[in-house]
Amino acid sequence: MSAEERRRGILELARDAGSVAVSKLAADFGISKETIRRDLTVLEEQGLMRRTHGGAYPVESAGFETDLAFRAANHVPEKSRIAAAAAALLGNAETVFVDEGFTPQLIAEALPQHRPLTVVTPSLGVARELAAREATTVLLLGGRVRGTTMATVDHWTTRMLSGFVIDLAYIGANGISRSHGLTTPDPAVSEVKSQVMRVARRRVFAGVHTKFGAVSFCRFAGVSDFEAIVTDTRLRPAEAHRYSLECPQVLRV
Repeated sequence: MSAEERRRGILELARDAGSVAVSKLAADFGISKETIRRDLTVLEEQGLMRRTHGGAYPVESAGFETDLAFRAANHVPEKSRIAAAAAALLGNAETVFVDEGFTPQLIAEALPQHRPLTVVTPSLGVARELAAREATTVLLLGGRVRGTTMATVDHWTTRMLSGFVIDLAYIGANGISRSHGLTTPDPAVSEVKSQVMRVARRRVFAGVHTKFGAVSFCRFAGVSDFEAIVTDTRLRPAEAHRYSLECPQVLRV
């Protein structure tokens, strides 16, 4: 097996499992840990993976995106804390946008149940979660449904959004970086998020530490466009401080 074939195999394993460990890869491929580490370094330089202590995980890109089931099985305690902290930023908002994805779905669950709210969402999961609440009015955006996230996109979705003025938008992303802003792999998803950025008065980004430094295909916002960033404590304090120079509030929970 050539080095290129081995690296393709490593990437496929990472995309199937969500992450890979150096020790297991070395045993599976029958080579040294040092060779595996060099392979992971090459894959990271190519923008396909990100290194962690003892392993690596795949970076989402135009050609690869995790589905909702995968997201619901990874970093759940961190995402739950992030969701609670993000929901606490609601303030006096009456109209709220909740994005597609698992963390936004947890935010929807954490929103107050007995206070009148109008929630706009492209997510079928969010709409299903909130529809039974008596005090909550749910507006599900129409459009083509993406199977990976069970959320709507395309011109029907953006057209509906263009007629709204939203008090607060909870927005997710596949990657966030200080140099490239917030990104996502799918241009259709990017268009929806871009439209939300235009119609929302306040914007909050909520995402786990693995999103930071990752860059995907389509940019839809800058870090400075948000009033708050909510993440978990595995984002290093020094890195959080760098983001705070562009965003007024960075919360690590």
